[in-house]
Amino acid sequence: MKTTIIATLGPASREPATMEAMVREGVRVFRLNFSHGDAASFADAVRDIRAISARLDIVLTVLADLSGPKIRVGELDHSPAHVVRGQEVLLGPVERRPAHDLDALFLPFDHPVILSELKEGDAVHLSDGMLRFTVVRCVEPGAVFALRAINGGLLTSHKGIAFPGKFISIPALTDKDRIDLVEALDLGVDAVAMSFVQSGRDILDLRDAMEKDGRVLPIIAKMEQRAAYDNLQAVLEAADCLMVARGDLGVQCPLPELPIMQKTIIDACRAKDKPVIVATQMLISMVDNPAPTRPETTDVANAILDGADAVMLSEETAIGKHPVEVVEYMASIAQQAEAYGLKKNGGPLSPEGREDPERTLAYCACLLADQTDSTALVCHTRSGTTALRVSGRRPVQPIYALSPNTGSLHMLNLSWGVIPRLVDRKHTSHLRRCEAFVQACADFAPGQSVVITAGQKTPGRMDLHTNEVKVYYKG
Repeated sequence: MKTTIIATLGPASREPATMEAMVREGVRVFRLNFSHGDAASFADAVRDIRAISARLDIVLTVLADLSGPKIRVGELDHSPAHVVRGQEVLLGPVERRPAHDLDALFLPFDHPVILSELKEGDAVHLSDGMLRFTVVRCVEPGAVFALRAINGGLLTSHKGIAFPGKFISIPALTDKDRIDLVEALDLGVDAVAMSFVQSGRDILDLRDAMEKDGRVLPIIAKMEQRAAYDNLQAVLEAADCLMVARGDLGVQCPLPELPIMQKTIIDACRAKDKPVIVATQMLISMVDNPAPTRPETTDVANAILDGADAVMLSEETAIGKHPVEVVEYMASIAQQAEAYGLKKNGGPLSPEGREDPERTLAYCACLLADQTDSTALVCHTRSGTTALRVSGRRPVQPIYALSPNTGSLHMLNLSWGVIPRLVDRKHTSHLRRCEAFVQACADFAPGQSVVITAGQKTPGRMDLHTNEVKVYYKG
């Protein structure tokens, strides 16, 4: 399988045996949702991930997903709560809860600026738009409002709440995020996802915060705001990876626009050879059911065929009844979609005439692998750029990305078709490191060929870039 599967950890998947089973089915990235926990609560999970990684000899990436200023309801009296169509619920600060109406479902919400602007007829969406309400009356001006449910469903504590049509100007990096970031870095996470991104400046603010702490990790920008979509190129330039977070994006924008927005974001990332993740409600029916719906399987396949590098499971693995089975289904769908996509491509994708020597070299390496019937592409990469370029060409062969830098390997787990492997610095020559890896790797049989990309020093250049492609036969 070439598509990366990201699984969100939660009560349903927290046992080490379950986590290992998920890895065996294809998970390579574990998401820690800081909207539902802090670094201390994730410490054991990180230790277990590292232990599984060492035991299976597979690079696993730990992704810290910061809460951001996503507006959320507070702690419900009883969670989960079942909401039925037509039911009235109350929204407002806990201390302003009406004493005469204690039987009504109360949604704690303490945002005075938003409440001061709320009025009858306004739309209110919860749980990524799965639950929709209308404001029907003001119980206490500027504080407590009665909402009527347009549809029914399950509501849990701390779910996101949105007010379509109302612009909320708040910074993407909150005080809570800054605390969580420092603790996550101390915990040893490998990448950070930023919520509520609206501009490239938000990404730079997060990077500045990491620089002050002395460790800069790859940043995944979550595309869940209209402003982020409107500033797509600036956000893409600043971030290392984008996530199409369809839950919030679908709440903030008209639903009929969402499929094209998803495709546009994927296309933009593909043009830059930057990884892109598609997330939210991909196999959501499997929270309860042992198999996905037919539209869900098509949704996952289409995301992969559009060019997504990774697909993410949220509630499906965090609180669902079938965390391992949902990964198995996701992997099976991905394999089918990949086979069709590779056949349809008819070979590696060209760089489309861009004047970029690195992309051209990557394309040539993929063509050479096809023409020599090579088993794999083996890329030495320090920063990960070479492997990204090769991944962008979508070769049939697996891409082994070799690096002495663990940080680069963890980020490469997000890229399509890439198998990250750590190499030591015993050999100073990048080419020699690749050859030694091939000789020692049990994945290659004697006599099989691989195509190697590496960097060699050349006269007149002080820096070291990938500048060599070689067909290597294992002895």
